[in-house]
Amino acid sequence: MTGSFEKTSMEPGRRKLGSRDGGGASLPAEGTPMVWLTGGALAICVLMILGLLGLVCCEGLATFWPGPVEEFHTRNGRVYMGEVTRAESFTPVEKSAPGAGPAEEERILVRTGNFRITQTHFHWVERPRIARAEEPEWALVVERREWGRFYGFLEGFVLLGEPCLKEPGALDLETLEKEGKARVERDPEKAWALYETYHPLVEDRWRRRRRLEKVDTGEVNQLQERARLAVREAELELGDLLQGGEEGPAVGKARARVEEAKRNFARVSRECRRRFAAIRGEIRKLDAENGRYFLLLETAGEGKTPPVKVRLRLDRIVRAYPANRLGFGGKMGVYLSRWWEFLSADPREANSEGGVFPAIFGTVLMTLILALLVVPFGVLAALYLREYARSGVVVSAVRIAVNNLAGVPSIVFGVFGLGFFCYGLGAFVDGGPSYHMPKPSWFLLLGGAVLVSVGAFYAFLKSLARPGSRATRGQRALRALSFLLWLAFFGAAVLLVATSPFFHGFYRARLPNPTFGKGGLFWASLTLALMTVPVVIMATEEALSAVPNSLREGSYACGASKWQTIKRIVLPRAMPGVMTGMILAMARGAGEVAPLMLVGAVKLAPELPISSSPPFGLNRSFMHLGFHIYDVGFQSQNSEAAKPMVFTTTLLLILIVALLNLFAVTLRARLRRKFVSEKF
Repeated sequence: MTGSFEKTSMEPGRRKLGSRDGGGASLPAEGTPMVWLTGGALAICVLMILGLLGLVCCEGLATFWPGPVEEFHTRNGRVYMGEVTRAESFTPVEKSAPGAGPAEEERILVRTGNFRITQTHFHWVERPRIARAEEPEWALVVERREWGRFYGFLEGFVLLGEPCLKEPGALDLETLEKEGKARVERDPEKAWALYETYHPLVEDRWRRRRRLEKVDTGEVNQLQERARLAVREAELELGDLLQGGEEGPAVGKARARVEEAKRNFARVSRECRRRFAAIRGEIRKLDAENGRYFLLLETAGEGKTPPVKVRLRLDRIVRAYPANRLGFGGKMGVYLSRWWEFLSADPREANSEGGVFPAIFGTVLMTLILALLVVPFGVLAALYLREYARSGVVVSAVRIAVNNLAGVPSIVFGVFGLGFFCYGLGAFVDGGPSYHMPKPSWFLLLGGAVLVSVGAFYAFLKSLARPGSRATRGQRALRALSFLLWLAFFGAAVLLVATSPFFHGFYRARLPNPTFGKGGLFWASLTLALMTVPVVIMATEEALSAVPNSLREGSYACGASKWQTIKRIVLPRAMPGVMTGMILAMARGAGEVAPLMLVGAVKLAPELPISSSPPFGLNRSFMHLGFHIYDVGFQSQNSEAAKPMVFTTTLLLILIVALLNLFAVTLRARLRRKFVSEKF
């Protein structure tokens, strides 16, 4: 072998980065700047996410921690008592003239409560004008069921000798005390001990009263409503027979059903009145027993308002505590009690206080229904596009449309859901078609639709080419004709259903009060399913394309059909990708608010969207955590008090979405371990 190889060498000390003549690689070619650039971008993204989560967690977790109650005496003789919310700097008007120099002062926002007395929840107090600040020992924070928080001094506890339905302010307490019909404990220590003894008992009676109002009264109302609807349905059935010109036994039976329904309604009404009277009597007994206990309180006198003595019944108190006497254990007890109320109770005070359990339930239920609706449709569409459809103009147009749908603003889907689902399909389900085609014309259209379907099927069979041969021009024409005939058939089928003279709706007896012809849980879930189905389609297509063709070919070689190959080979190995699409759909759907404002979410709906009888609560409006955040943050009349609730509800929504996604991620991980030999 002849020839020689010239060996070039370069001394390490003479090699220069970026030198063209030295033969060394340039700095951009080595990738070092790109490493720093991409790593820095990743670090910035991570810091932004951690900053957002940190802000939400810090603000949300600190919302329910009880702070001290401070009493501020100003130099002009005014008194403000409450919890300090925040402080800020400001420039007084009289010191803002040019050349006056720095004149910034600090002021604090004090939550004084007592809205029914002062008509405000907060007061600004300027620091330089405070003469004295102290933390009174027996300053109470009282969280009421109505009118927000109360801040005042504990003056005593009153225990009446017998049940009372009168308001505490209407009682002559001195006379009752002299006659021995009332016990008044004015020592704060003993009064507070009595409150801690009797308030749990009063709270238990209040819950029983609430159950009587909601559950028992609701059951009686449903029983009476079912009897009324039975009468209405019988009358509508008789009206249909008379309008159609029917005579004879059918009309007689219909009249008999109407009379029987009316007799049953009268019997049910009597029974309901009796049960209503019993429920009202039980409620009066509970109210009278709870009316025996109330607190004597006195305000500090906020601003220009002088001190006011207040008598507050215990059944109108959710929680009370002497803020300045609590140790760490007491504060932790109040903190955990507020969290439990937040997670398990209904909202109160325009959603600025209380709990969000209806919103939690509505969010989780809507997200689960959304997942059940979107995954089957998305997977089937992706299967057809990837496994069955041939590449062409139509398939390309469909893929472009799917990609574009993923970027459509969510409010557009909300408008579509309101118009099509609520006012269109919902009204059709409630009361049937708005126009009933005459029966002869309807049957004529039905016959034409059957003939068109037969012709479409026959043209499709004739358009099939023999195995191993290409389709002729005539067969391609027949295929196009078959497609047009099928379109005509489906159009006729839709027209037949939309103008059917034989369907009058499932809930026409309840009209004009709509059942499905308004926003509800099912329509909201279906609207969000349409909004997120492009995400599932694209993720499923990517997962299907990642399955190696060798697996498909091996299945075909073993004699399996296409559907058997898809069912047993392709789908199981693509399932982790399908789960990824479902996770993305759930995460987006659970956080959407704009469509829900149009198709079902409301400000307040304490009744949960679930029922044991048809339609099982799917038609009910519901509360949603995302909409709750918007309402509390921007629609509350007490915005300062509601501001911390925004962060707390946001934290809760993030945790719920994370838990739902964690369940799906765990399932996806198990599927990946099952098919560990493949990469997705």
